Amino acid sequence: MNRTEEKLAALNQPKPWSGVNAYRSDPLLVDLTSSLSRPLREEYDVIGKYVTSPEAQELARMANASPPQLRTHGVRGERLDVVEFHPAWHALMRRSMASGLHSSVWENAPEARGHEHKARAVRFFLTAQLESGHLCPLTMTSASVAALVASPAVQKEWTPRILSRKYDSSNKPPMQKTAVTIGMGMTEKQGGTDVRTNTTTGERVGEGIYRLSGHKWFMSAPMSDAFVMLAQTKDGMGCFLVPRLLEDGSANGLEFQRLKDKLGNRSNASSEVEFAETFGFLLGSPGDGVRTILDMVTLTRLDCALSSAGMMRASMAEAIHHVRGRVVFGKALIDQPMMTRVLADMALDVAAATALAFRLADSFDKARENPVDAAYARVMTPVAKYWICKIAPGLIYEAMECIGGSGYVEERPIARHYREAPVNAIWEGSGNVMALDVLRVLSRGKDLFETLFAGLERDLGPSGKKTVEVLRAATALAERDEAAGRLLIEQLALAAGAAELYRLGAGKIADAFLESRLAGGWRHTYGVLDARFDSRYVLDLLYPPAT
Repeated sequence: MNRTEEKLAALNQPKPWSGVNAYRSDPLLVDLTSSLSRPLREEYDVIGKYVTSPEAQELARMANASPPQLRTHGVRGERLDVVEFHPAWHALMRRSMASGLHSSVWENAPEARGHEHKARAVRFFLTAQLESGHLCPLTMTSASVAALVASPAVQKEWTPRILSRKYDSSNKPPMQKTAVTIGMGMTEKQGGTDVRTNTTTGERVGEGIYRLSGHKWFMSAPMSDAFVMLAQTKDGMGCFLVPRLLEDGSANGLEFQRLKDKLGNRSNASSEVEFAETFGFLLGSPGDGVRTILDMVTLTRLDCALSSAGMMRASMAEAIHHVRGRVVFGKALIDQPMMTRVLADMALDVAAATALAFRLADSFDKARENPVDAAYARVMTPVAKYWICKIAPGLIYEAMECIGGSGYVEERPIARHYREAPVNAIWEGSGNVMALDVLRVLSRGKDLFETLFAGLERDLGPSGKKTVEVLRAATALAERDEAAGRLLIEQLALAAGAAELYRLGAGKIADAFLESRLAGGWRHTYGVLDARFDSRYVLDLLYPPAT
């Protein structure tokens, strides 16, 4: 400890949460990855050290303190439509692309074979603990391959550059670059989530090539090299890959109107765009656009859950680090009974959210060969996305309150996590949309729920039968009353989170989560955990003190 740190310690100010290995200090994550290959676990160790390093934290701070800027025109009045980012953004992108956050699912790497989604999920979860804004274009780029599969010719031309791990931010035609990123434009002013009411039109001008005209109210990552978009054709809604620049380097008609002045997400850019005479490549059949893009959306929903879980984990770690080093009323803040119980209560949610997100990633890996995992992936994608993203803002706020007034400043990492948290619950389907998706599955494939319930009953052990009876009752209610969809989706999330904790062998943690979330009454705030659960045990097990 240097003299500055000694002085701050004397002033009862713990040092910042930094230089802690985010992977090694997370026993649950270490356990979740124990079956993965040694090369992967060694990679996670490196990422874990990086994301909490002072250097990486400074990059995250600068990328958020210096938001992107839109340049619509040049000095001669010509259209530029260029968004400029701080060098810190590019440094974060370079590192994350080198880690394969945009590509590793599709690389067929031998060390991750059979675990591609789960292996990438760990990288994504850890990186979200550093800075989540730059993960947006990486999520869309990775997920875009699922849509490109619908057009083998387009896939063959674009995939090699999508899979490249060499970040290339140059403003050049995509086929002249070493790597590309892909954005998405679905939302329009008049429709929002109801994409079938989109007014953007596509006119066929050649084999698989259409001319698009219209607007997008939200188009994230506007400096991406291409965008997956929906447009109305004479044959129905089509899905298209729309390059930003044409082969000769000229603009493809995309005119950015403005960047969104967003509530919290600052490092990333999201734009409004209008376009005409804009060329796009058809993905799939002209009338199957929604179905085609949903394959991409499913993958982005997994990333929403992983990002929210990662930010909650980092916020909790920061708060617990602080209360272990701060003395209040004559003893360490963490030893104050009420504080201990609040943090333990929160830790249960973070553990369940983490376990649930990784179980979902694992089901993506196994869905093709295993009908049980296929059922889990289909039902639980909206469930996990709903619950994990929904609880993140409140939990991160509570962690901020545990730190106190010094938690409410931009210098702390928790500030950017708190600002970032709401977007995952809104992006790619808000809470009601997720609940409606679950009801849609229920109306078309009730057998999927029975397959899911059988697995939950097994993993929940003695509590399984009673819990599944409650789930069946919630299912029957939701079939009669659409407005009860949120009740069903929340019960599913809590039961599945508890089941996964039991399956992982986290007995006492699982007991506390199950009994407080499913057997108790309505809970308005954290800190009402029953006294029979050892709060200090929960904290020290999930967040071990530094040695």
